[in-house]
Amino acid sequence: MPEAWLRGPIEGVDAYLQPAAHALVQAREDIDVATSGIAREQLWTRPNGAASLGYHLRHLAGSLDRLLTYARGSQLDDRQQAALKIEIEPGDPPDDVTKIVAQARSAIDAALAQIRATRREELLEPRAVGRKALPSNVIGLLFHAAEHTTRHVGQAITTAKIVSGRNA
Repeated sequence: MPEAWLRGPIEGVDAYLQPAAHALVQAREDIDVATSGIAREQLWTRPNGAASLGYHLRHLAGSLDRLLTYARGSQLDDRQQAALKIEIEPGDPPDDVTKIVAQARSAIDAALAQIRATRREELLEPRAVGRKALPSNVIGLLFHAAEHTTRHVGQAITTAKIVSGRNA
């Protein structure tokens, strides 16, 4: 099957936002492939001190939530701030692959729903990011959310290959 961006438009997504939506769809599919056969201990292994596969998946879910919050014109709440601080921790007991993948997929699905709900007229509306209220806009945040997600999925794929000993 061709990559998501070569399968045509995603229903309900404005043409200007198709690239972001395609990137998120591809990321969701790549997560499933990368995590196939990964055991709980492999999920949280930090090869040579690098971030774990679990961290990359948890972080992409959390960062999507945060970036989408900014895109809606809101700021982070206490729950989001607290979640950010513990993304690297496996939990006690450590979360398993099924839970972490479900969280990542759910975050991607929420991002796709928000992209579908975004009107073209909103894309250039200014948005403030973070405590310093750094300048962005709706389209910038949506594209960064997709780009950031694909970056962490790529790192997750590489980490999964390292911790599992897979070559392909």
